[in-house]
Amino acid sequence: MFSKLLKWSQKFQDLPWRNKRTLYSTLVSEIMLQQTTVGTVLNHYEKFLKEYPTIFDLAQASEEQLTISWKGLGYYRRARNLKKACEHIVNDYKGDIPLHYETLISIPGIGPYTASALIAIGGNKPAIAVDANLERVLSRLFTIDEFKGPKLQKKIQENDKILKLAKKLGARDFNEALMDLGRNICQARKASCEICPLRSGCMAYEEKAVLHYPRIKEVKKESFELELARFIVKKKDSLLVYQKKKGQWLEGQWEVPTFILRSEDKKLIQYPILKYKINKKESQIIKTGITKYKIINYLLELDYSDFKKLNVEGDYKFRPIKPESNLASNISKFLKK
Repeated sequence: MFSKLLKWSQKFQDLPWRNKRTLYSTLVSEIMLQQTTVGTVLNHYEKFLKEYPTIFDLAQASEEQLTISWKGLGYYRRARNLKKACEHIVNDYKGDIPLHYETLISIPGIGPYTASALIAIGGNKPAIAVDANLERVLSRLFTIDEFKGPKLQKKIQENDKILKLAKKLGARDFNEALMDLGRNICQARKASCEICPLRSGCMAYEEKAVLHYPRIKEVKKESFELELARFIVKKKDSLLVYQKKKGQWLEGQWEVPTFILRSEDKKLIQYPILKYKINKKESQIIKTGITKYKIINYLLELDYSDFKKLNVEGDYKFRPIKPESNLASNISKFLKK
């Protein structure tokens, strides 16, 4: 059964991070692939490695330079985590990535999944890199009756039968084949069991309960309406901005001065409250959203002298807007007419 799986998985081996594999390239690809589709990563991976061919190059890059290089991959915190990990490995391990789980998770920027992926996929040593695909496939294959999340992931990683399979078949091939299966056949809302190479041994298939696994807790989704005032203050080819701090949305990126006008979530502290009223009718309106917030952005152009009259605190500064800059890409949506 598993020999069929590995043979079937060969058709997906022509991926750049599988063709030329090092521990460093595995670290880069695994962090890129988190919360991002394979297609998106394919468009950026090789270009990124040309820019940062070694772990030393990435460790020495400035955060702003790295953010520009990461553009298009989203979730910029992953880029900062990657840089932290590389810096630590260069400083403490002379650039050699260790393959001991406890050591790996002690490195800033590397979590349990990335540590397991480095061991199993990068080092081809027995470990289970439980991403969403493995969580789903293995819970169905062995009918592991646990809610999706940390408890299920722990049960999978500690399952002797699964660990023996990884050791017998080769951890790298086993993990990647299961990832391929979950991505292409054993999907969350649709399982194409008729063409699955593991169908004959799948316990959930025998029970006719494939979509029952993994169990998912129903969470009541709540959303909040949020109205923000965003001030566009220009001076020649520069724009007044501030840099988002740790713990704020889009940490590290640049944003125009932004204030809360109205929030259904009274606990929201992402932005200060504007104590002055604005003329909404004269504002440009853009609707956006982030996490559980539906946002109406009111954009107003002000002279710097008028902005100072608002008497608001903040580490604001004028920065030039250049086409190739991270600043330009981040605030371009606020400059549309």
